[in-house]
Amino acid sequence: MNRRGAAEGNAGRTRSAIAPDTGRNAGRGVEGVASAASSCGDTTGPGQGLIERMIARENLNLAWKKVRANKGAPGVDGLDIEATQDVLRKDWPRIEAQLLAGTYRPAPVRRVEIPKASGGTRKLGVPTVMDRFIQQALLQVLAALFEPHFSAHSYGFRPGRSAHQAVLAAREYQRQGKRWVVDLDLASFFEEVDHDLLIARVKRRVKDVRVIQLVRAYLNAGVMLGGLVQPTDKGTPQGGPLSPLLSNILLDDLDGELEQRGHAFCRYADDCNVYVGSRRSGTRVMAALIGYLEGTLKLKVNRAKSAVDRPVNRVFLGYSFTSQKAAKIRVPQKTCRKMREKLKELFGKGRGRNVGRLIREALNPLLRGWMNYFRLSETKGFAEELDGWVRRHLRAILWRQWKKPGTRYRRLRALGLEEYRARASAGNGHGAWFNSGASHLHAALPAKAFATMGLISLLETLQTAQARRSV
Repeated sequence: MNRRGAAEGNAGRTRSAIAPDTGRNAGRGVEGVASAASSCGDTTGPGQGLIERMIARENLNLAWKKVRANKGAPGVDGLDIEATQDVLRKDWPRIEAQLLAGTYRPAPVRRVEIPKASGGTRKLGVPTVMDRFIQQALLQVLAALFEPHFSAHSYGFRPGRSAHQAVLAAREYQRQGKRWVVDLDLASFFEEVDHDLLIARVKRRVKDVRVIQLVRAYLNAGVMLGGLVQPTDKGTPQGGPLSPLLSNILLDDLDGELEQRGHAFCRYADDCNVYVGSRRSGTRVMAALIGYLEGTLKLKVNRAKSAVDRPVNRVFLGYSFTSQKAAKIRVPQKTCRKMREKLKELFGKGRGRNVGRLIREALNPLLRGWMNYFRLSETKGFAEELDGWVRRHLRAILWRQWKKPGTRYRRLRALGLEEYRARASAGNGHGAWFNSGASHLHAALPAKAFATMGLISLLETLQTAQARRSV
């Protein structure tokens, strides 16, 4: 669908020079300092004049605000937000000229590997702050072209859409009788994207050759490893603002294929579930989709992790479902184990800290954020179990901090434990984990003692969320 560009002005060269701000916005970065930015009209169809829109003052200001808010580490140039701001003020006219001419070349990304909860590592590519800024500005104009045409069944990295909506849609399919799921796992998706296929799909809506050149330049920027630049002939590195949109552009073809076949599905980035009425149907769908993904889109399906199964046995975006016809949303043990690993790391670092401060400054923010995501759960057992597990670890930390039997005796007595019981417990010779689960420490440090220290309860948080939904 053709859309006339909203930008007005000459079709000639656009000047939006970044200069030091001497007004009331001084020191705030690029916002408020892009001067005399104008736009080039898009009069010949979708995608024309996108570079001019990209470097328009308002677009650049918005992009800088987002990059600054997201913070993030420096790239291969070692420049942080403030240092990059200084470079922008001095060199923006040169950078702008390169963007307008289609000759801008981004720096390679800095490789960072982070552990995956399922094992192995996830490879991230950290662009320089300068390139994050330019990518963000480009993202904002490209999203306006592509977003209106994406599938209603696509939920990842899109404004106004979320993982929660995908989970709720999955539940609804099951309640409609589609009690089998085709759970597709794409192997190293962001590392396997074919550049030519992706560019071809960008070209469907973008006619500005300079934008095509800029997107390809980011895809081919390479990765800095051991001081040497390693070329990238496929993949779109995770870590830059542009990669999520590019992934949706490519996988929109998968959405179209599924819609054309009339399937009920939910896709969040490269995580796609198709809901069907029988195992036999699921097996046929799986075979067809593997052929399409590997043959047409040149992606790899991880057959070991993909399956046709009951939803109760699978995990979708961290959630699972009960086996009843009502298909209640639940949090599976696999998800809880991942959270426990994070908590164990936190507890290991907090052994010498004041427990009250540990709770307020480190533990509560982690628990609150986790429960905020899993507040959709319609079952409660996992929250109650995890609450008890957290309190046991805190008791173990306190037991270690008390160290000597005499100190333990005095602490237990101060907490109201009977004299004979405090004396027997303080010198029982068992370790911290044993004592943290024993009745004497439960009596001395019940749940309400930790509530007094400020510890939030996952169960109470969940019950509050469930009560709000029922109103």
